[in-house]
Amino acid sequence: MIGKIFITSSGYDPQLGKHVKDPYLGPKASLGACRPDIRRQVKEGDHLFVISGKLPNVRQFVMGGFEVAQKIDALQAYERFPDQRLRMRDDGQLIGNVVVDASGAQHELDTHDPATFGKRTPNYIVGSDCISLVDSAEIALGREQTLDMLREIFKKNGGSPFEIVGHYGSKLTEDQVIKLREWLLSLKKVTEAA
Repeated sequence: MIGKIFITSSGYDPQLGKHVKDPYLGPKASLGACRPDIRRQVKEGDHLFVISGKLPNVRQFVMGGFEVAQKIDALQAYERFPDQRLRMRDDGQLIGNVVVDASGAQHELDTHDPATFGKRTPNYIVGSDCISLVDSAEIALGREQTLDMLREIFKKNGGSPFEIVGHYGSKLTEDQVIKLREWLLSLKKVTEAA
């Protein structure tokens, strides 16, 4: 078992920024449209963690993580997870991370370069055992502690998650995966007890 941790695109923050459509950190955790490089690298049993995107004057936080249970193609995801198909929310933001239509062609709402579409449809990740920070107390603790936790895990003294994890994300050892999962669970327990 290994892991990968990465930062989502700038501006994406489930509380203070744009809606985070991929990865999906809910009951049917998945990563399906973004980061084809990472989706290609991980295998079943590995773990993925994601950090919120950069916003001015807002501390980024580890939003959550999950175990890679399965890798399928986007058309299979279209059939199995209708709730994750691309669509527009009432506020005009995209939701969903299945980028194909019923025929397997690029979904009309997917605005990525059609030339790269074929690289983005394999390795849709179905997750399990998701731990995510969702309520405001959990998120507040996550914002407060993320940078210190990343410094401790990676033994780096960066001033931001980007300086520690980098543009392409970072690999995690089994010990680092366990430590991150335990830390996320501890944040949830602290807020439940409050």
